[in-house]
Amino acid sequence: MTVDPRFIGGRASGDSPASEEELMPLTIPTLDDRRYQELLNEALARIPVHNPEWTNFNQSDPGVTLLELFAFFTETLLYRANRMPEVNRRTFLSLLGVPLQPATSASGIVTITNERGPLQTVTLPGNLEVRAGQVPFRTARGLDVLPIEAQVYYKRGLVDATRVNYYTQLYASYLQTLPNAQPNLYETVLLPPNASAPVDLGQGQDTIDGCLWVALLVRASDKPYTQLIDEARQAIGGKTLSLGIVPFLTDASRELVPTGNATAQAGSLLQYQIPNIPASGGLPTTGNREPAYRTLDPTVTNDVLAEPGVVEITLPAAADLVLWNNLDPLEAGAGNLPPALDDTNLNDRVITWLRVSLPAGGQARLLWVGINSAMVTQRATVVNELLPPGTGNPDQVMTLSKAPVIHGSVNLTSTLNNVTQQWYEIDDLLKVGPEVPVVNKRLPPGGAVSSSPPQQEVHYFTLDSEAGNLQFGDGASHGARPPFNAVMRVTYDYGVGADGNVGASAITTGPVLPAGFKVGNPVRTWGGSEAETVSEGEKQIARYLQHRDRLVSATDFETITLRTPGVDIGRVEVLPAFNPDLGSSLPGDAPGAVTIMVIPSHDPAQPDAPRPDRLFLNSICDYLDERRLVTTEVFLRGPLYTSIWVSVGIQVVPGAAPTDVREAVKSALKQFLSPLPPPSADAASALLDTQEALLTAPQVMGVQRGWPLRKPVMRLELLGVASKVPGVWLVNDVLLAGSAGTPAAQIGIQGLSLPYLVGVAVTIGDPIPLDQLRGQTSGTPTTPSFVAIPVIPEDCI
Repeated sequence: MTVDPRFIGGRASGDSPASEEELMPLTIPTLDDRRYQELLNEALARIPVHNPEWTNFNQSDPGVTLLELFAFFTETLLYRANRMPEVNRRTFLSLLGVPLQPATSASGIVTITNERGPLQTVTLPGNLEVRAGQVPFRTARGLDVLPIEAQVYYKRGLVDATRVNYYTQLYASYLQTLPNAQPNLYETVLLPPNASAPVDLGQGQDTIDGCLWVALLVRASDKPYTQLIDEARQAIGGKTLSLGIVPFLTDASRELVPTGNATAQAGSLLQYQIPNIPASGGLPTTGNREPAYRTLDPTVTNDVLAEPGVVEITLPAAADLVLWNNLDPLEAGAGNLPPALDDTNLNDRVITWLRVSLPAGGQARLLWVGINSAMVTQRATVVNELLPPGTGNPDQVMTLSKAPVIHGSVNLTSTLNNVTQQWYEIDDLLKVGPEVPVVNKRLPPGGAVSSSPPQQEVHYFTLDSEAGNLQFGDGASHGARPPFNAVMRVTYDYGVGADGNVGASAITTGPVLPAGFKVGNPVRTWGGSEAETVSEGEKQIARYLQHRDRLVSATDFETITLRTPGVDIGRVEVLPAFNPDLGSSLPGDAPGAVTIMVIPSHDPAQPDAPRPDRLFLNSICDYLDERRLVTTEVFLRGPLYTSIWVSVGIQVVPGAAPTDVREAVKSALKQFLSPLPPPSADAASALLDTQEALLTAPQVMGVQRGWPLRKPVMRLELLGVASKVPGVWLVNDVLLAGSAGTPAAQIGIQGLSLPYLVGVAVTIGDPIPLDQLRGQTSGTPTTPSFVAIPVIPEDCI
């Protein structure tokens, strides 16, 4: 078989170039594009054929007037036919099996305090409503509200040679013999109650002992303290202390191992201890006077070093909630004793101390710790909503009045002839047998009569969370039908999407809280997102039909990751067969492993170099876990940034404003080196806005993703970017330097690293020296660094 040489690429070589219409992607066809005048002219042209006796076609003729009226009506009908109503588009998506992503509800943590109520523990039930304005939240678990206050302290080391010598002599005179180790001085610091700065519990970091000290205090309004402190102990003895913990979640990573469990590099779990006071009530009078502590057994529902959570600790009896009674003034706060408090009023209010410690070698940075805490989810409850009665027809659909509906919250019943039937939510009605016995005609006579066991539960429904639709079975093959005239009632929860993301201290009211109680949220809520729109769902059709919501190819990983609800993703990079923990490995060297680098669209801490925190990665991890192959090991990572400095000297075109040109050059360099695509060409829209991109691999020509991985930053390339800015007549020179500060022709970028433009200067004339530029910048805005403090000795001050 021979090929005509005139045909190259599907078109004769001698033909003219393809027209613009041939190069455009496929578009939805228009059913009929005729307009009013075309319809009227066509009708008038048919008159001589069908009514030759009609010869007067003036506008004053009644027949022409009727034709004009019907041409107008027909144009309106064609317009409506060409614009499919949204309900039809939703139905089309439903028939294709392409669900729209529902809105997700925000989560948070609140504290409920008994400020002016009676001096007794009040137990509040779970599912309690609290509000941020008009946005409702519900608590996840019941809560013992202890009638006490708490303040959290830590011991921050001090380096002062003069004070060290003074305390060495002081304790030498008191102890007669001085320990071999020098005193390690510290100051008692209050952990801010508004979650403003983290504390690193790693020994030798922010704390000298790797501990947080929670002082359980009598309320400030309960006076006199000395008389009410025993009453407060009786009120909290044996009760559950709910300790809320919010970790500092930068530089996070997640892994999905082949066994199907998500792992997080969160370090060791915390330990919780209270003073263990002997029967004598004090420290031994001779020998070793080291204090002893009793370890409490906590109840945890999640790793509080990986995500915010609440630890429930059962306190011992009131008789064990006491302190030592024979401490010398010089012993207060020394060694492993609780920190010394300068405020004597606070000292008088202390009931006991709770020590939160980290095992040796562990890593933890905590942003906030507080008592009387509870996790909340943004949701509102609709109770006993009356639905349309059952029709007895197959595949009946009922629509709830509120949406999006939270999965697992629907409680549906049907009542007929005073008999109530419970219905259950299921993800697929194909899993359910028929309502009535059905003869299996594939089997010979005398075989099985019914295709399902007679006792099998068939009262199920599926929930479209985004639309709030309940769909029932057909009765004959899968699931039961609502009985004819059955009364249908439903109780369910719904959310408000992104409106549930409120700031700190926004949750202030609780409609059913007892008098004297107060509620607040120490940190902002997180995780709320809006539902996917119909137009966004339509863009997913081609992709969804390819991957069927399963992670198989690199394209599947990218497109499905971009659809993760609750997070705003600016960029996704998929590296197949790549394990970032192997160091120098390249993509293709680690079969069975997939690394996904994600960058959020916004990061208030580092706007120019966004980095995901652990909550961001947790949302993606949970979404991908149920969609991946169980044999695939998935590594979720944020980018690593390489600091660079750029100094540019330019000449401006005569007549141009030098200030405007300088700022334009800066903006061009920042965008050129940016890890994210331009706002008008973000990763999601670049991949989804064209049919060509939907039907091809993600590496589409022209798709802007931000700075590519493993591409070096070159000085000459930056010179070319600056020279293309309007108003630049000449680029005198470009100076480039990395973190070392040494001028270089190029800076290598390896692994998951991306360039971060720490400093850039554009001047008229010669560029300023890099050393001068580096002196004007503060360096890469990474996580705060702390001065290393030696580990606390066995005996210290």
